[in-house]
Amino acid sequence: MKHIVFSLFILFCAATSQAQTGSLSANLYGGYTFKDKVNFDAAYTEVQDGFQWGVGLEYFTSSRTSIELKYLRMDTRFPLYNPQGDQVNTGNDDGNLQYILLGANQYFPKNGSRFTPFIGGALGVGIVGGEADNATKFGWDARAGVKFNTESVVSFKLQAYIQSIISTFGSDYWVTGGGAVVAVPDYATIFQFGLGGAICFDFSKRK
Repeated sequence: MKHIVFSLFILFCAATSQAQTGSLSANLYGGYTFKDKVNFDAAYTEVQDGFQWGVGLEYFTSSRTSIELKYLRMDTRFPLYNPQGDQVNTGNDDGNLQYILLGANQYFPKNGSRFTPFIGGALGVGIVGGEADNATKFGWDARAGVKFNTESVVSFKLQAYIQSIISTFGSDYWVTGGGAVVAVPDYATIFQFGLGGAICFDFSKRK
């Protein structure tokens, strides 16, 4: 995981160094993420809803575009059910979801307005943590919202977001027309929707 964080940080630094001189914002995220059902071959889990928090570094290449590196975390539970609906991991279902993502945001400023709509997306890794170990997989998110700009260092964001972790967990077997058996990977996807916001500290406004 340390190697992943370091690699994304290097990519963030490389991207900002190639951009024109801009401003840097530190963002503190918070939001409520809703639960999702994840199906497996002979079982399913329900990733429980909960509060998500995070931090981000956002570099503005202009008033309309930015590059952001962020870390998000939600402590949750992963109850696992058999096909009959009976939980098979009672008392052992605590866990967490973490995201380390690098992405971009597009802002749509309006003259004379402090409210700036925006959209954004990011790619990176999603980490599914359990009581015993962690699994690091491909993760992504997308978001849309509005930023309220003030005259001070502090600004605010309100946003809706979706985020996902995708993992292979086994194989299905198919018989071709010629009689050959082909193994095709199965995929399990966590796909969650959330509502939240951020407190943003714009370093370019410091006096």
